[in-house]
Amino acid sequence: MRGKSNGQPEFLTICNLESLIPKRHPIRAIKRRVDEVLRRFSSRFEAFYSQTTGRPSIPPEQLFKAKILMALFSVRSERLFAEQLAYNLMWQWFLDRDLEEGTFNHSTFSKNYDRLFAEPIAAAFFAEVYQLSREENWASDEHFSADGTLIEAWASVKSFRPKDEDLDGDDNDRDTDGCDSNGFKPSNPDVDFKGEKRSNKTHRSRTDPESVLYRKGPYKEAKMCFGLHGVMENRNGLLSEIAVYNPVTTQEPAMALEQIERIESRRHGRVETLGADKGYHTKAFVSGCRKRRTKPHVAEVKNRTTPGLDGHTTSSRGYETSQRIRKRIEEIFGWMKTVGIF
Repeated sequence: MRGKSNGQPEFLTICNLESLIPKRHPIRAIKRRVDEVLRRFSSRFEAFYSQTTGRPSIPPEQLFKAKILMALFSVRSERLFAEQLAYNLMWQWFLDRDLEEGTFNHSTFSKNYDRLFAEPIAAAFFAEVYQLSREENWASDEHFSADGTLIEAWASVKSFRPKDEDLDGDDNDRDTDGCDSNGFKPSNPDVDFKGEKRSNKTHRSRTDPESVLYRKGPYKEAKMCFGLHGVMENRNGLLSEIAVYNPVTTQEPAMALEQIERIESRRHGRVETLGADKGYHTKAFVSGCRKRRTKPHVAEVKNRTTPGLDGHTTSSRGYETSQRIRKRIEEIFGWMKTVGIF
């Protein structure tokens, strides 16, 4: 017999969110570990808020966990997340919110960026998560791989204008190029910069002044972007260090040396090996590794001789293993740019 659906103009029920989440769902393990890290941050959060005045805020732990959900479920904006939180029971369970609380306003993220998501706090949160992985014996303290990539800025090459260009002139002094008969200028006009010499010294983006015009390699198009550099431990492919930087002023090999120095400064022991691609086959990088007593397991550039990287290193079994495993860092970057919409 065919079943028929009955309209439900009003739906009233009593449910336990804990019982709705499957016992083996991976979100449970993620929540348990994130809650453990945030418990360690409780004293830091206390310092951000007044203890006597004002009304209670949205718990900072919920805002941090909301950002994690946005990465895990590819939510493209805070506004969309706040909308979906109103009816997503799993997310409310993850954030430890009661059903009656519903969602919160998306502007809450913007108002708390400088307080909660600034670089020192975000870096400390990342370090605590990695420390937890070490405590659970997931991460290696001896063998690492390094690589860099580019992150496209939310700015187009059209916004790359001379630094001395007047942007604050009154309406009577505005440039009328591209305007129609009524004086209307489109929001996305055609910009002809053919033959114009442009560089990061003389130009900057109006949309994102911190981004730079850069190309990944020869014959590649130049884009407004940032540099992203990471160091991965080789046991399970976990990211142990990450940094956003200016790729024009700092090269990838220099960033790698800075990051392994930070790893050692956290008393994780000495970095024994560091795998990398041919872009790191330079005298400065190899000698920098040797000074730190780190074996540079770097892919060789044909016919290039570099002191500190010889057949004794490249013929070893450890070198072969490093060259095979180092490519897994590309999977991290790929996840961040697609699923994590970084």
